[in-house]
Amino acid sequence: MAKYVLKRVLYMIPVLLGVTLLVFIIMHLAPGNVAQMLLGDNATAEQVANLQHTMGLDRPLPIQYLNYMKDLLHGSLGTSYTSGESVNDKIMACFPYTLKLTLVAAVFSIVLALPLGILAAMKQNTWVDNVSMVLSLIGVSMPIFWLAVMLILLFSLKLGWFPVYGATKWNSIVLPAISLGLMNMASIARTTRSSMVETIRQDYIRTAYAKGLSKGTIIMRHAFRNGMLPTITVIGLEIGQMLGGSVLTETVFAWPGVGRLMIQAINGRDTPTVMGCIILMTLCFSLVNLLVDLLYGVFDPRVRTMYQ
Repeated sequence: MAKYVLKRVLYMIPVLLGVTLLVFIIMHLAPGNVAQMLLGDNATAEQVANLQHTMGLDRPLPIQYLNYMKDLLHGSLGTSYTSGESVNDKIMACFPYTLKLTLVAAVFSIVLALPLGILAAMKQNTWVDNVSMVLSLIGVSMPIFWLAVMLILLFSLKLGWFPVYGATKWNSIVLPAISLGLMNMASIARTTRSSMVETIRQDYIRTAYAKGLSKGTIIMRHAFRNGMLPTITVIGLEIGQMLGGSVLTETVFAWPGVGRLMIQAINGRDTPTVMGCIILMTLCFSLVNLLVDLLYGVFDPRVRTMYQ
């Protein structure tokens, strides 16, 4: 197991290098001049050139990238072009909000999705199954920004139950979590239903019924556990994406998380901050995928033999 985990962690290194190089090139190929944006339209060419020299933007692109990687190896994500703050500090100030939103949205989606998917599988081809899958299809197809706006109009502006934006009150997280969790709930429910339908048709399930085991025991101890692998994969992907920063949700609700920070940095051509956000997203996604692979062994004993 330790060798497997070490190998997966080492695989993250080339992934991070590739991501940083790609984002670095894209940000520098984007139109616009960072120094000009910071100084304004009234700045002279000499002032722009001096600021570019001070920021090191007049150096060749490979040199800029190597300098950035040198700082990264020392644990520094650089300094923000727009605010002059440490990118490490800016991200660490925003990441707790993204983590909190992710956990609440994940719990909300999982608690609703798993029973819904299992019920749909048990009532296959009945009205319960049809209604569940139609609701899940609507959830998957619904644009998240539209859902967020509708929630704000109904529960904030009309009913006045929750704040419109920000993270100023304890209930500020409710609408962002619902908006983010509903879409994930739909995907998890559909995957759970498909996996359970396939599992309950297996021979060992029929054998369990023949032995006289109760339906609840068969579903929860045999079918659910063996059919969880696809569901775990989907849950892991969803959590990885949310941890990386739920850009649309955080932007609509002005939630002070990593996703909103990255959008602001892109608009301001703040390359170090964008790079820091992307690196954090990549790390979160990779670590969650590793955790999902390890959870496979918990639910399926056959997978554990792969680690031995």
